[in-house]
Amino acid sequence: MASSPLCFLLLPLLLCSILFLTHPVKCDDEDDNLLKGINNYRVSLNLTALIKNDNAECLADELANQFKDQPCTNTTGSNTVPGTETQFSDYPNLLTKCHLNVSDTRDGVIMPACVPNLDPSLVLSNFTKSQYSNSLNDTSYTGAGVGSEDNWIVVILTKNTPAGSFAPNNAASLVSRIGFIYHLLFLLMGSIFLL
Repeated sequence: MASSPLCFLLLPLLLCSILFLTHPVKCDDEDDNLLKGINNYRVSLNLTALIKNDNAECLADELANQFKDQPCTNTTGSNTVPGTETQFSDYPNLLTKCHLNVSDTRDGVIMPACVPNLDPSLVLSNFTKSQYSNSLNDTSYTGAGVGSEDNWIVVILTKNTPAGSFAPNNAASLVSRIGFIYHLLFLLMGSIFLL
């Protein structure tokens, strides 16, 4: 019975600390709707649905942010002639922001599209009825990340290979594992105090 008042004091502290230690999740309706639309398109072709890849989504967000100042024209996005796409001199920095390196992203494909006001029906058709449909129809792609900014939306397709997985580099992976272990130990200690 003596531990009961202590339990009532520590329980709010434990709940608050869990809330402060968890990271908020960003939810973009345009991005999620496009991934659902692409998956519906793939399923209609008897292909497997793409799995959301958070690292590819991070890079797609960074790239969309880089594209946002470019106007929509007949030569941008899905209308771009292959080989004439914009090159980003700070691409290595964008990879670093997302804890990636070039060797983890080599087999992926980056597909930007510019659609005024990101009209959902036009956005989907910009990917399914353009040069991008060849990549979307490719069975070797297993994951996707989507990012958008202003009129630009970027889809990155990933593969289940070491050179296309968009898996974070080892240092970032180690930090996230240590963070996970820290959270587990914290919860264990909190539950011991509650007993």
